[in-house]
Amino acid sequence: MNRREFLGWVGVGAVASSLPVAIATCLPDSHNSANAETPATNQPVTIAQSSGFQSVGTVAALDKDGQIINKKSPVGSVLVIRNPSDSNSLIAVNPTCTHNNCTVKWKKDEKLFDCPCHDSEFAPDGKVLKGPAKKPLATYQAKIEGNSVVVKAI
Repeated sequence: MNRREFLGWVGVGAVASSLPVAIATCLPDSHNSANAETPATNQPVTIAQSSGFQSVGTVAALDKDGQIINKKSPVGSVLVIRNPSDSNSLIAVNPTCTHNNCTVKWKKDEKLFDCPCHDSEFAPDGKVLKGPAKKPLATYQAKIEGNSVVVKAI
């Protein structure tokens, strides 16, 4: 076997060995399937893709914990709470602090999101109340559909 034939076989081998990876990347992601489970609750959730809303958890989990935090939802990282001014409506934000990418916590008694890293504070609508953060938290539309809490990127 000469060098040209050898390099040809090496090339064929490289293509053949990368084929399973290429096929796997083309398969549908199990996180977006209609039978996906939310990491926070391990409850089956229906994804409302037709309206653009995506399920992030259950109403039962929201009522039990006072919040739903789902870092791997179809729309990205999301923290959902009941609106402190109107318990029939929901508020959903990206819980990543705009100052240093720490995860904010909802403080129900103070009615604000607090960043544990550098004490930035955000109003329920995501606006900055106290720095060092200068940009508001990203927000989502949120609502209840059946027994699911669903959100949609604005």
